[in-house]
Amino acid sequence: MGENERLYVEDAFKTNWVAPLGPNVDAFEKQLADRLNVKSVLSLSSGTAALHLALFILGVKHGDSVICQSFTFGASAFPIQYLGANPVFVDSEAETWNMDPVLLEKAIQEEVAKGKKPAAIIVVHLYGVPAKMDDILAIANRYQIPIVEDAAEALGSTYHNKPCGSLGTFGILSFNGNKIITTSGGGALASNENALIEKARNLSAQAREPVPYYLHKSVGFNYRLSNICAGIGRGQMEVLDERINRRRQVYDFYQKSLADVKGVSFPKEPAGVFCNRWLTTILLDAEIPEANERIRVELEKDQIETRALWKPLHQQPIFENAQSYTNGVSDDLYARGLCLPSGSNLTDETLERVVLKFKKIANEVLR
Repeated sequence: MGENERLYVEDAFKTNWVAPLGPNVDAFEKQLADRLNVKSVLSLSSGTAALHLALFILGVKHGDSVICQSFTFGASAFPIQYLGANPVFVDSEAETWNMDPVLLEKAIQEEVAKGKKPAAIIVVHLYGVPAKMDDILAIANRYQIPIVEDAAEALGSTYHNKPCGSLGTFGILSFNGNKIITTSGGGALASNENALIEKARNLSAQAREPVPYYLHKSVGFNYRLSNICAGIGRGQMEVLDERINRRRQVYDFYQKSLADVKGVSFPKEPAGVFCNRWLTTILLDAEIPEANERIRVELEKDQIETRALWKPLHQQPIFENAQSYTNGVSDDLYARGLCLPSGSNLTDETLERVVLKFKKIANEVLR
């Protein structure tokens, strides 16, 4: 937490604005719209809710196909199944670890050939690294398929000076407790089409019609963010750049400190992009089986938490019957990758302790 979150929350209590509307909500949405340089933002209860609304508004229905990046958290794909649609998973390319444009076009062509033109494409900016959006947008435009841009991990990242979350028909943000800023739980839906956000605003508040009694002409959802949580978000937005700077410092510290450890490599920042470095991730020597898990277990004994990279969705039991277009990249990343402690509040002393312990274990495991 920064300095002002408590002030905004206390003001919500003092003024009795505790419902899913109020001054904090309005101000938070404006902060987000300004940051993303988009026309409209709707604050919501979660990033998953934002994805669900985006697909719903795009008309995704039962039996439709929706292309989704495979190398991501399950919440990127769950809303597809909420609507009875079918996820079609596309693997990653090795530079950004995000959706491979070549495989994307292959997937679209084969789905079209089967008479199932995809209803939408969900692309993710994984670990705060922007996907190859020029190529992906060109393909989406060629086949006239809307892009839903999952920027849950990428607030503050930019692609050729354009904020992640502003490049597709819809942009998705998450403010879950593990994100670079948090509202304790929340998300947002962004778009340059005001009409789409206004439709989402109505649907997110149970689709009540603007009449002096309760009238509903469509199914609605209870997805709005409270004025209290939005107050936390206002304070968090004021320190977003500090959080990003610290995350990047953490990444740089690890990269320099572990440069002499054989068998450890760091993903580079691609040309033309700025990464918020939400998490510091590494890859380990492919010749050492399960090196990431062996290191994770040993670090955990010293109360240092690390995690494997996302398990690809085409490997998940819940999606075992889904169509997937793979090239082995995300399978390899999952087998070799590790997320290091990356929080904005890590002290230099803590980082030194992590590095010291990591080096000792890695030199034993990777030798």
